[in-house]
Amino acid sequence: MDTNNGSSTTDFILLGFSGQPQLEPIISGVVFIFYIVTLVGNTTIILVSYLDTQLHTPMYFFLSNLSFLDLCYATSIIPQMLVNLWGPTRSITYGGCVLQFFFALDLGATECLLLAVMAYDRYAAVCQPLHYTVIMHPQLCQNMVFTAWIGGLCSSLILCSLTLKLPRCGHQEVDTFYCEMPALLKMACVYSKVMEVIVFALGVIFLLVPLSLILISYAVITQAVVRIKSAARWSKVLNTCGSHLTVVTLFYGTIIYMYMRPQNSTSQDEGKFLSLFYTIITPTLNPLIYTLRNKDVKSAVKRILCVKKRSAKS
Repeated sequence: MDTNNGSSTTDFILLGFSGQPQLEPIISGVVFIFYIVTLVGNTTIILVSYLDTQLHTPMYFFLSNLSFLDLCYATSIIPQMLVNLWGPTRSITYGGCVLQFFFALDLGATECLLLAVMAYDRYAAVCQPLHYTVIMHPQLCQNMVFTAWIGGLCSSLILCSLTLKLPRCGHQEVDTFYCEMPALLKMACVYSKVMEVIVFALGVIFLLVPLSLILISYAVITQAVVRIKSAARWSKVLNTCGSHLTVVTLFYGTIIYMYMRPQNSTSQDEGKFLSLFYTIITPTLNPLIYTLRNKDVKSAVKRILCVKKRSAKS
């Protein structure tokens, strides 16, 4: 068998949901609506966190980074997906596929680490309230966010370079709606045990380790919450921690199910809809979860709108 890549710089064909053409108009409409909500919701959180001085805290610094990450993640995938759903062709250039694959890995791994950082922030706020500002000083917050971004970048460079080196024997059809690792690995015409080990090892580092730290943080938080006697503070803790826990459950649940299982144990259609969930729906739900459950954000939006109304009248 000829195992060289051959047409390594030829366009790829993103099959997407071509096997279910009756669903494509519905999927494209839903995806477009969710993308608009993603843009508006995450941009709102970033602007509100920047404009309202009462939100200049570590929690909203991390939340702004999460919103920016979700904006980038959705934008790296959805526009190309809509072009393919609405246009006559389903192709993506080799360079475009590489960039899409790289940014999806980078931003996904970064979000794993960032959610763990946010859990530590909640631990410090609930369990060490008197020392919170000392523990979560600006330099530490910036260093943790920087580490999360660099960690995601490094993992993406490793996986992207190794995956693209696998021989494809001229295969050009990617049986999903964007260039993601499971689909690209299935295109390879050779089995790589080394690649499987590396993927599993990085999955442990970027999925199971951060998730374990999150669970430990919330185990300690739960013990602290049980001892809280103030109803107002108890309610505030539940609001902020509840939002983060919901986001963690949505994100980690689908990602672990997708990436920590053997690649041949998930049907292709099931994999596509799971990918659709964590690439499109989750970035949309994140700002909604934080704004609907968080009184601070809603109050900040009201204050900014009131200031703008007064400025307009004067």
